[in-house]
Amino acid sequence: MKILLKAAPKEITIKGSRFLGEIFFVEDAIKVRSILKSQKQKYSDATHVCHAFIIGKNAEIMGMSDDGEPGGTAGRPILDLLKGRKLTNVLLTVTRWFGGVLLGTGGLVHAYSDCAKACLDASEFEELIEKSKFSFTADYSIFQSLKKEFENWSLYDFKQEFFENVKAYGMIAKSDSQNFAKSILEKSNGLVIVNII
Repeated sequence: MKILLKAAPKEITIKGSRFLGEIFFVEDAIKVRSILKSQKQKYSDATHVCHAFIIGKNAEIMGMSDDGEPGGTAGRPILDLLKGRKLTNVLLTVTRWFGGVLLGTGGLVHAYSDCAKACLDASEFEELIEKSKFSFTADYSIFQSLKKEFENWSLYDFKQEFFENVKAYGMIAKSDSQNFAKSILEKSNGLVIVNII
């Protein structure tokens, strides 16, 4: 499963109708509702704000809406794209401003799909990795000797604060957390204990 790293909106125009695709990182249905509400307020002049979303570690929660377009012409194609790319914790909206020319059901499916695809292609994603927070404190000399060890691990949001001692904290893949803690304990000769949260 992949999650959103960097969002990029995309706009296309088909026979006078304007379509704007936007993607958001979401972790629960409350956030989905909140974003949809703000999208409808932001684009109050739009004809439709259609969407699809997938949430959960195993993509177990899904939803979609055609927002007044003929059934199956907007929400379903967007959802199919999200599922096809194995995405989760994501909401994709496609806002339409009607341009005066009816596109027909086939035309609508293509328009919503093309806009959603352009938005997905322009955005960046990363693998979903369950992470654990960690922290530890070490004196300066021990911290210096541990620096080389940090390079052996994928640490996320790793930060260091320099006071009387060095306080270090960040995140690591949950699957690596115990081995990381053990490794730091060994490399510091039992002087540095990593707290895994």
